[in-house]
Amino acid sequence: MNSDNPDHILVVDDDRQIRDFLSTYLAKNGLRVTVAPTGRHMRAALEGSGPFDLIILGLTMPGEDGVTLCRDLRYGKFKAVPIVMLSACSDEADRILGLEMGADDFVAKPFSARELLARMRSVLRRTRMLPPNMRLTEASSKLGFGKWQVDTIARHLLAQDGVMVALSGAEYRLLRVFLDHPQRVLSRDQLLNLTQGRDAELFGRSIDLLVSRLRQRLRENAREPQYIKTVRSEGYVFSSLVNALA
Repeated sequence: MNSDNPDHILVVDDDRQIRDFLSTYLAKNGLRVTVAPTGRHMRAALEGSGPFDLIILGLTMPGEDGVTLCRDLRYGKFKAVPIVMLSACSDEADRILGLEMGADDFVAKPFSARELLARMRSVLRRTRMLPPNMRLTEASSKLGFGKWQVDTIARHLLAQDGVMVALSGAEYRLLRVFLDHPQRVLSRDQLLNLTQGRDAELFGRSIDLLVSRLRQRLRENAREPQYIKTVRSEGYVFSSLVNALA
């Protein structure tokens, strides 16, 4: 975030007080802010007022709720824009649902403006932690590697023998990070931040456990894995070439 080229934030929430408050507070902290009260206004802003560096998205809204909008964003052409979700509910199930749909972080209302800003900065840092040529690119609907295909819309694996393998949201995010950065050693901290961010502990799972689960989905030999290899004292590397199929 810098004054010469301030980050552009899109605030989507049906509560006018929250929109007005965040618009004023974030602007005072050097950010450019656009607000939208509904999903329809959000789409209009994305097409006409962007590009945006981050979206703050309310979870409970009339009509299309935040989960629906988050899912649509993740499947559309704005999939690379990070999302921080706001909710009046602090229920863990709501938080997990938002994160599973692709939100990068989750803040419960009532929230501290300073904490929200800190979380936004953290999400932006994670988004930018890799060199530009290593960030997410526009995804193909199907990716191939070895004996597997990945359907990036349905978010499942398809084996060479035709068997479909379902993935949890966390498993898919981890696989997607590997597919976006093949043959590059990624540390556990990088994997943790890129897949789960600040809410990693929410799932109660370490990266090592998640890697183990993903290897099982890929029918890997734990002692001699073909795809996800352990690099001692450094992290993991996805060793296979990745091809766009469609």
